[in-house]
Amino acid sequence: MGGGRSALRVCADHRGGINWLSLSPDGQRLLTGSEDGTARLWSTADGQCCALLQGHESYVTFCQLEDEAAFTCSADCTIRRWDVLTGQCLQVYRGHTSIVNRILVANNQLFSSSYDRTARVWSVDEGQMCQEFRGHRNCVLTLAYSVPWDLPGASCVEEAVAGGLLVTGSTDGTAKVWQVASGCCHQTLRGHTGAVLCLVLDAPGHTAFTGSTDATIRAWDILSGEQLRVFREHQGSVICLECSRAAGTPVPGPSTRSRESCGGCSEATRSSSTASRCMARCSTPPRTTAPCASGMCADSGAPRRPRAASRASSATRWAVPPRPCSPPEPAAPLRMPAQMPSGSQSPQPCAPRRRRRRPMAGEEQGGPGWRSTRSRHLVFPGWP
Repeated sequence: MGGGRSALRVCADHRGGINWLSLSPDGQRLLTGSEDGTARLWSTADGQCCALLQGHESYVTFCQLEDEAAFTCSADCTIRRWDVLTGQCLQVYRGHTSIVNRILVANNQLFSSSYDRTARVWSVDEGQMCQEFRGHRNCVLTLAYSVPWDLPGASCVEEAVAGGLLVTGSTDGTAKVWQVASGCCHQTLRGHTGAVLCLVLDAPGHTAFTGSTDATIRAWDILSGEQLRVFREHQGSVICLECSRAAGTPVPGPSTRSRESCGGCSEATRSSSTASRCMARCSTPPRTTAPCASGMCADSGAPRRPRAASRASSATRWAVPPRPCSPPEPAAPLRMPAQMPSGSQSPQPCAPRRRRRRPMAGEEQGGPGWRSTRSRHLVFPGWP
């Protein structure tokens, strides 16, 4: 490729492909998960392997490195927590019934997504599952979490965000926003026509960005479920996203929405207090889209945008209500010849027509080979 640049360090102890990398918060250690079923801790200073993490029965799909612990998930349906100093396995999280795709450690909770169509949240210290999020129609690939204090105090969803919100992306083409505290689906983000492969969350702006095999990136408001923007310049699948908020960028406030478009608790438990309070507060009447023949809105009196000439003529034509159509007269019943009056003359069938061919040269009319054909005609019952 030119340039003559060489690698600073090479870490080549794995016996299979490396599926994921994770850098420690202080940048001193690197965690790798491999197809060989192991994970390794490396020193970024000299590239030496510090610890070998082995115990998974299949390949490692994802890993995350924290200050005091390392987390790995595998195709063996388990998640493991490791001591970064000794390399010993501290905890095994069991419960998924298929390949675990992603894990996320946040707010002393462990989130996971799997091919079994579920996402789960675990207690990091106890290793017990706290909540299961079930609703996707296919495997869950990616996830992101927003802690409660990053979310605005919107009146419609103040209880829904009390435990934070989890966003998941699936190969069913949708992303879902879940209430971590209750396990209810807060919003379903529909719009992609392909699998959602990657997901990143701008928590202060309560915006989620999703990338898909349909070659688009879509921005969503996770509180209202509204699709904000669509980015269409890619020619292939979008497999990775990263979000960076510039310093001093204002955080947008919560949008006011009508009851029809709010959906803040549309999929929550109907008997919950959140759902009843949401229906009481989201009382903004929907915007009417009925045509105004005079060009002035009846509710506000503001002039409306002029319509096209064809539409204006159509509105003028229908300004006067059309006259009601008179009911059609009943048709006279069809009378057969047997029911006709005695003095009337019954219709006669058409006389048969003869079709003659011209005699050929040397042939006389009526001679050998002369034929006459009668045309077919219909005969009705009762006719002579």
